[in-house]
Amino acid sequence: MKVLKFGGSSVASPSRIRGILDILVSMSNKGDRYCVVFSAFGGDTDSLLTMARMAEQGSDDWLALFTKLQTRHIAAAAELTSGSSQEKLVARVASQHEALRNLLQGVALVKEASLRTLDYIQSFGERNSCMIIAAALQERGVAAEYLDARGVIKTNERFGAAVVDLPTTYRNITAHFSGRDAVQVVTGFVASTPDGLTTTLGRGGSDFTASLLAAALEAERIEIWTDVSGVMTADPRAVRQAFTIPQLTYSEAMEMSHFGAKVIYPPTLQPVTQAGIPLYIRNTFEPRFAGTLISHESVDGGPAVKGISSIGSVSLLTLEGPGLFGVVGTSGRLFGALAQCEINVILITQGSSEHNITFAVSPDQAATAKRCVEETFSYEIGAGRVRPIREESDCAVVAIIGEQMRTRPGIAGRMFSALGRNHINCVAIAQGSSELNISVVVPAVDESKALNVLHDAFFLSNERVVHLFLLGTGLIAQELLRQLHAQRDSLRQNQHLDVRVVGITNTRRMHFDAQGIDLSAWEQALTGSERSAELETFIAEAIELNLPNSIVVDCTASATVSEYYDRILAESISISTANKVAASGPYNRYLHLKSLARLNQARFAYETNVGAGLPVITTLSDLIISGDRIVQIDAVLSGSLSYIFNTYDGSKAFSEVVADAQQQGFTEPDPRVDLSGKDVARKLVILAREAGHALELDDVEVTGFLSQEALGADGVDAFFDQLRKQDDALLATRVKDAQQRESKLVMLGQLVDGKASVALTEVDDQHPFYSLNGSDNMIVLSTTRYAATPLVIRGPGAGASVTAAGVFAEIVSLGSLRSWE
Repeated sequence: MKVLKFGGSSVASPSRIRGILDILVSMSNKGDRYCVVFSAFGGDTDSLLTMARMAEQGSDDWLALFTKLQTRHIAAAAELTSGSSQEKLVARVASQHEALRNLLQGVALVKEASLRTLDYIQSFGERNSCMIIAAALQERGVAAEYLDARGVIKTNERFGAAVVDLPTTYRNITAHFSGRDAVQVVTGFVASTPDGLTTTLGRGGSDFTASLLAAALEAERIEIWTDVSGVMTADPRAVRQAFTIPQLTYSEAMEMSHFGAKVIYPPTLQPVTQAGIPLYIRNTFEPRFAGTLISHESVDGGPAVKGISSIGSVSLLTLEGPGLFGVVGTSGRLFGALAQCEINVILITQGSSEHNITFAVSPDQAATAKRCVEETFSYEIGAGRVRPIREESDCAVVAIIGEQMRTRPGIAGRMFSALGRNHINCVAIAQGSSELNISVVVPAVDESKALNVLHDAFFLSNERVVHLFLLGTGLIAQELLRQLHAQRDSLRQNQHLDVRVVGITNTRRMHFDAQGIDLSAWEQALTGSERSAELETFIAEAIELNLPNSIVVDCTASATVSEYYDRILAESISISTANKVAASGPYNRYLHLKSLARLNQARFAYETNVGAGLPVITTLSDLIISGDRIVQIDAVLSGSLSYIFNTYDGSKAFSEVVADAQQQGFTEPDPRVDLSGKDVARKLVILAREAGHALELDDVEVTGFLSQEALGADGVDAFFDQLRKQDDALLATRVKDAQQRESKLVMLGQLVDGKASVALTEVDDQHPFYSLNGSDNMIVLSTTRYAATPLVIRGPGAGASVTAAGVFAEIVSLGSLRSWE
């Protein structure tokens, strides 16, 4: 014998019911023995309760809902049956509607709807649905009978959520099914007292009905058919990457149901667990999908964590004080008092110091619980031995669940590491010695983020979702977006990273999409955005979205943007920046930002500040971490200046070469930023700091090579005029003299004994910088290990493409599992 149950969404329309009939007819044709439990048609139970409340309030609006319900049932009966069977069915359904109408009119007259009356009103949903479906099965040639569960399932008189008399119910079920071959179509959710008064088993009670039948009949299996493909690893409404759990033990399923897994009604598990009957959660709309199996069996070697769930709104109450230490019976008094006040305790935690006991309750019970406990401990509170109850509202409980967690070291560590790295504070922690469940209380605002973070940590360790907030849409940013779009599939397949740009801003507009902006149409999305750019608002929204694994990417050169770095890092959001202002600004601020990043488990990354796409800072850092010491740095650090002096041979005017470099995007829009040597000085300061020197920008000795008339000109056009008048001839002479000595000019930055300098320098053909071509940069690191043969890093140091590639690589590093776990 198999017991099947179909929920309200599965029978929401005649077309859906036909799909179920196909399943049942197929089973009958194969000779399967089964009975089937149905809920009310989707939405009917809510509609019946609404009618009752309207009638109780004296409103006639219930009549419109009643007419709608009546029409729905009659239409379903007419569509699913025909001929004489249809006439009989419609008459039976009409009789039921007449009784319901009279009952609602009675409620309207007395303006009262007791729990007893509400149970009776709600029963019409299941009774009508099962009458109609039983007749439809008969129409399809299946020997089927309608069974009103009120005749077999007996309860006490606790209306609204009655307690089942199991021995009597099991005897009744066994007696009814004995000798019957017809398929029993059973009303879910409803039962009756010994006196025949209608009761209900609570919302989700249809599953319980099926479980009772399965236990009484010693069924081979029970199948709960619903609108999802089994029990999910997390609530799919909060975690888009949630997927079906193939197998759970009864204990794991019970834990999941306690934390609100909607597909499992907690009382359902008790009868089948005691009887050892396997329970399957199946999807009516995907009947070929296996769904979830719940049984005694635990899969050896399976995942330690089976699911992640939460209780969305709790209040945390704490009883604390020196008077609790070593006092026998304190816990008994506390929880005895809560029990007397009928307070359901969701979570309990107590430290070994016995200084406090913390427990979580539903917010609507918090005030009662607080009053109850304070009355119980009024003497101790008055004597100052115990403090008044401390309440923390707006909390949520998040739990990881799995029977095999107890055998896997490091599960708790992984959990708290993932939460900590994403700036989620654990207010309280609870874990039993069985380690079936590790629960943490977090601020309610962090509930969704915590679920996603933990789901990533335990289920998607092979794919990490990274959320980017991009500042700036200049050449570097545009190229970065192009590269991200082109490499998205490759990142997912090879790096297991799902990189989503969720926010973009420039100086005019800003645009957000928490699910990820379509990078093939980001320009249209940004241009079409109705939101004007506001830096403060952009940063605030990036923080407020509270997305896990967030990175702010700064592709501007703005000092104003860098002022927000403190706020970003304080929220445990990492920064990848091509903007040199922060790393080369005041030394104390540089240290402060690095300290903030460490403190909040974020990363302040600025690899592209020095060598565009070259791994300069990473290499330098690795050397120092491994115990090496930097003795001297010689570097050509400006791809722009490298291009200019590698191209300039005197055959063209210097001003023409600079204009050409500007046109190709090698220089800043104002070339003086590059030609002044200040950009090289900034980069040298950053390298010096990474090498351990407390250097300020003003400490760098910069020897300029341009006239003051050119550098101080009013605007770029005036600069080029002065360059032609004042500097072309002088530089032509200087390069010619160098050529005669078989040398060339390079803008050389040097760090020696903590002293930094930048100057246009002549190098001969024996010098490593002599071989530089195009926009190549070269950094020569002389260290205690690399003394005889210095370490050389060389490659293109200018251009949007290589700089964007450097930012891209940094994002991948920041977003990788190694960086976050």
